[in-house]
Amino acid sequence: MNWEQLLSLRRHGDTHKRLRKEQNETRLGFEVDYDRIIFSSAFRSLQDKTQVVPMPISVGSNKDFVHTRLTHSLEVSVVGRSLGRIAGQKILSKYPFLSEVHGYQFNDFGAIVAAAALAHDIGNPPFGHSGEKAIGNYFAQGNGRKYKEVLSEVEYQDLIDFEGNANGFKLLTESRDGVPGGLRLSYATLGAFMKYPKASLPKKPSRHIADKKFGFFQSEKDFFMEVVNEIGLVPNPHNPEMGYYRHPLTYLVEAADDICYTIIDFEDGINLGLISEEYALEYLIKLVKDNINTKKYGAMTSSSDRLSYLRALAINTLISDAVEVFVNNEETILKGDFGAALLDKGKYKAQIDDILKLSVEKIYQSAHVIDKELAGYRIIADLLDMYTTALIRKKEGRANNYDGLLIKSLPENYRNTDASVYKILLDTSCFVASLSDSAAVHIHDKLTGRKI
Repeated sequence: MNWEQLLSLRRHGDTHKRLRKEQNETRLGFEVDYDRIIFSSAFRSLQDKTQVVPMPISVGSNKDFVHTRLTHSLEVSVVGRSLGRIAGQKILSKYPFLSEVHGYQFNDFGAIVAAAALAHDIGNPPFGHSGEKAIGNYFAQGNGRKYKEVLSEVEYQDLIDFEGNANGFKLLTESRDGVPGGLRLSYATLGAFMKYPKASLPKKPSRHIADKKFGFFQSEKDFFMEVVNEIGLVPNPHNPEMGYYRHPLTYLVEAADDICYTIIDFEDGINLGLISEEYALEYLIKLVKDNINTKKYGAMTSSSDRLSYLRALAINTLISDAVEVFVNNEETILKGDFGAALLDKGKYKAQIDDILKLSVEKIYQSAHVIDKELAGYRIIADLLDMYTTALIRKKEGRANNYDGLLIKSLPENYRNTDASVYKILLDTSCFVASLSDSAAVHIHDKLTGRKI
């Protein structure tokens, strides 16, 4: 891979090449990507989607401390911008022609990573990662199993392994009437967004980080290939038919997410009383012990101030570590031979693992979280069953009056029964995935007669 190609400003529908040196410096193309994402309805829905705790809980702490997908995404984008800018300075120093000939600046790297990081969770369903599993479970073990025989192997795999990353790519790129190319983001930003540039099959063909999950549904295959060819991703020999190695900046997007959920989820657990504050501070101190100003820390009398200081220091420490790993392995990354997340190769992996282990035990496996995830499974399965049944019956000419009412309750762009069975099932899954936690509960209550 080469940086000139990887930093493509091209957008869907362009008939000529966009040159960086001809960009309006007051509104750069990569910054436009950020604006388009933040003003999208899909991004706004993240304000009521689960990050750590599925819904606000009351355990003696202020619920305002709890992060949603939206606040998490904003924080990831801020960390991503810093990672991109610092790495960008190093890259331009190593390849001065990128600046001297093409006009790229270090801020461009920050803008690309920030935009991709802002969108990194945009395709996630309600009720956290259990939402993805609930959709997949409906088609793998629920009533959705009956559709297996009418789908291709890879189409069925798209559904039983429903993936928020693939849904995110669909949301960002899907054409609608009068809106070709979705948000029409630059292909550099779309490339950085694609954590897993492969189809749903074959599943995990190697232990390379790019093969961990998948990044596009079969419905977006052509657009995916358009992006891949434009930015020049390296084909993955473990998956020669439909797999590629990552855009290098994807590693920075992933690092920003890893840094935030490691530290911020941990902080949420403390603020919610799920993790002992005194116990938790020891974990953070172990992470930042080489950088902490003990005199400054000791002068703080408020526990919240101490926590804020350690959180900021931890994030800065991990940013520096991630950039160092990235820069030291930049040539290996360009070849596609770097097969792990940046933080997994950093000097603080042991401390991160300790924090994550405690978070899993005290937060992710807490009774309240499990209870809400169980409710999410039922709600998602019920919604999928009602909607898919009605839509498929109409397609087959067997719809009854109730089916017709159900279909009318869907947004207009999800009512098309002339499409293939795969497209109907996938679009319905994506509709359910687009719902906020509260909207999913509200619709479920109405359709089951609990509310009128």
